[in-house]
Amino acid sequence: MNGKRVKLPVIGWVKMREALRFDGKIKSAVVSRTADRWFVSLTVEIEHVAPIRKNHAVVGVDLGIKALATLSDDTPPIESPKALRRNLKRLQRLSRPLSRKVKGSANRLKAKAKLARLHARIANIRKDALHKLTTDLVKRFDTIGIEDLNVRGMMANRHLARAIADVGMSEFRRQLTYKATMHGTRIVVADRWFPSSKKCSNCGHINADLTLSDREWQCEACGVIHKRDRNSAINLKDFAAGLCGDTAEFEAVTACGEEGADVGPVAAVKPASVKQEPEREAFAYV
Repeated sequence: MNGKRVKLPVIGWVKMREALRFDGKIKSAVVSRTADRWFVSLTVEIEHVAPIRKNHAVVGVDLGIKALATLSDDTPPIESPKALRRNLKRLQRLSRPLSRKVKGSANRLKAKAKLARLHARIANIRKDALHKLTTDLVKRFDTIGIEDLNVRGMMANRHLARAIADVGMSEFRRQLTYKATMHGTRIVVADRWFPSSKKCSNCGHINADLTLSDREWQCEACGVIHKRDRNSAINLKDFAAGLCGDTAEFEAVTACGEEGADVGPVAAVKPASVKQEPEREAFAYV
């Protein structure tokens, strides 16, 4: 490595667009290609100490389709870039001529390259929005409450599958998890059966009749009118704050013994199957 150059085996010195941003020992390099662009991923060994946090703020984050994320505080909902939806017609327009080209021809390779560049652009727009959101969250808050979403099950809905895939919910959790470790932030993951949307954040009443199309609803017990996403985020915040305030131990009933069957934060490592009986168990934060 020398400035904006990197020396690769066999190939030799290769120019890069930017210099290495980390000072440390380079352990390995992986060269990859996306569309018509080449990338090199360098593994650098550095000493990292998690910063001491002076701010102990807690926030709940509710992911959605229309709004990428809704926070429990007064922050306006973060709009989703909807990269796939906005480029869908162009994607279809570039896919049609590719299907008509003769396999192995030069024109087919040109059409394939155009389509690959558009796919890469859509992915980059989505990743850029997720990186900005997750970085902002781990820097501003000490504890973040999120849901253990069943993304695979949600994708089974053919009416919402494309919109859900366009959000990148699994990528959001992956980025948030590794960035939280770097910044000393705790991630509390509520079980997928936790009624974050149906529970009134004011009195705790459960609205069992709430449907997916109900974006606003009024609590029958206390009369408070809730916006669905904001109410869900507040419940996740209260859930995370409650666990951080005690010993993180609670009564849990394990049904069938697999992860996602009990109420509480998801363990960092998937637990093994146990007997179906009540037991007291301590869960680790992610």
